[in-house]
Amino acid sequence: MNAQRATRNAEPGALPLLVCFALREEAAPFRKISADRPGALILITGMGQKNAEKSVRDFLASHAPTLVLTCGFAGGLNPELTAGAVVFATDDVPLRKKLAAAGARPARFYCTSHIATTAAEKQELRRSTAADAVEMESEAIHAVCREQGISCGTVRVISDTANEDLPLDFNRLANPDLSLDYGRLAVAVAKSPGKIRALLRLQKQTRLAAEELAEVLDKVTCRP
Repeated sequence: MNAQRATRNAEPGALPLLVCFALREEAAPFRKISADRPGALILITGMGQKNAEKSVRDFLASHAPTLVLTCGFAGGLNPELTAGAVVFATDDVPLRKKLAAAGARPARFYCTSHIATTAAEKQELRRSTAADAVEMESEAIHAVCREQGISCGTVRVISDTANEDLPLDFNRLANPDLSLDYGRLAVAVAKSPGKIRALLRLQKQTRLAAEELAEVLDKVTCRP
């Protein structure tokens, strides 16, 4: 299991909060902030609904959190959303109030099976679904939580905007489990060295986005 403690001093058996991320890079800033916070756990699920469902089901087989958050990056579909904007969706009224107070804005999500890599694809998803953002895991996590009667919320940060093409088609660079194949990435960069600047810009943009997400999560999950 890919669960990792977000605290070194949680009370045995006490777990009010589970915070799920697909990737370690998405989780890193929040892990740093929440390192000494009791009663919270970070779960790295892997990308996609299949990985997310399996990871969360395996975790819930031996743990009973009262709240699950599905967090990480999302692609913008609403052109009003800028990179770094934190958006959310939840039926939990107290959580909704906390997120709004922390500076996040409500949004409609569309869960897809692959990364939306071009502005044209994102515009078509916006037209066909009326969603504000696209991601790959939350639908499965919400379904498992509904089945087990656990409150759940999606909290995501916009990593690339509606009008933005990604430098590469990362779907073509993925392993069967949807993890990034760094060998294929190296070959793709070697074939298109002109993409390096755009890739570095995207890396910086996603790092800053993860930090913005961590700040909101810190406000929402900290105890008074």
